[in-house]
Amino acid sequence: MTSRVPLSVLDLATVREGHDSADALRGTLEIAQTADELGYARFWVAEHHNMPAVASTSPPVLIASVAAHTSRIRVGSGGVMLPNHMPFVVAEQFATLEALHPHRIDLGIGRAPGTDQATAAALRGVSPYLTVEQFPEHLQTLLGLLGDERIDPELVARLHATPAASTYPEVWMLGSSTYGAQVAAALGLPFCYAYHFAMSSDVDNALHLYRTGFKPSPRHPMPHVMVSASVIAAETTEEALYLAGPSRIMALSLRTGKLGPIISPDAAASVELTDLDRSLLDSLPGTQFAGTADEVVAGLDALVTRTGADEVILAGTVYDPATRQETLVRVAKVWGL
Repeated sequence: MTSRVPLSVLDLATVREGHDSADALRGTLEIAQTADELGYARFWVAEHHNMPAVASTSPPVLIASVAAHTSRIRVGSGGVMLPNHMPFVVAEQFATLEALHPHRIDLGIGRAPGTDQATAAALRGVSPYLTVEQFPEHLQTLLGLLGDERIDPELVARLHATPAASTYPEVWMLGSSTYGAQVAAALGLPFCYAYHFAMSSDVDNALHLYRTGFKPSPRHPMPHVMVSASVIAAETTEEALYLAGPSRIMALSLRTGKLGPIISPDAAASVELTDLDRSLLDSLPGTQFAGTADEVVAGLDALVTRTGADEVILAGTVYDPATRQETLVRVAKVWGL
């Protein structure tokens, strides 16, 4: 059996047409339990706000439930959008999660707002301290609060994220640009590149900058890269492409501002597209690898070869959570988990 890098799962708790947020969150728990049983390494949940199709609005709350309903898999954020939150609040939340589930919690940090500007303003209020410009300082403060002894003690003063920590969550930097790669390199953090929605960006240059600029840290003496990809695996290529229809319409709706819940594959197939819609769709990733398990794994193998990734995390926008579970089962079998 071919030895391959670990596989992980990224989930958004997508809300489908005709269902509610509770259904979406139950679906996420079921997907997480399947990933746990199959041997996937991590299960991460995203942070998005004010989107009709995404119930993953509060990663720490959802992580607590996922970790409690699984036994082995690491659980984390992909990611917490730090400009939306004060570092001390994030540190307290994830220190608590780590105390509840030692050695199983990941804190993936992002710089994007995870929403539109009006919603970002509602999240941040009028605080002059919650801005993208503050990101480098806030990230270092967060690291200091979570036990990184390299950080200037003056940044955290007399603050303690938890009274008596014995272990700390693993902190990751997330990004889809060279900025995130360079921050991760400078701070000696593992780096996850969001390739699933940034295919057109320069993943090769970002990872080159990360690896060549990496400064070893006590917890991470070597650079460590995870790359995301959007996948759907089915019995046939035709079925996979049919199941990927909702992801294409979702990607289109994000670009056109016509947001709504995830529609069914039948509904997606019957959407009347304009020439402009088709042109947009041709430039959008939707689902990058849709096919049989063998076809999907061949695509993932090529991605690992190209990027030198140490891990791969699987995203995927689908109508039915069962479709994601079936994809994970099929890919795990061929991958050799």
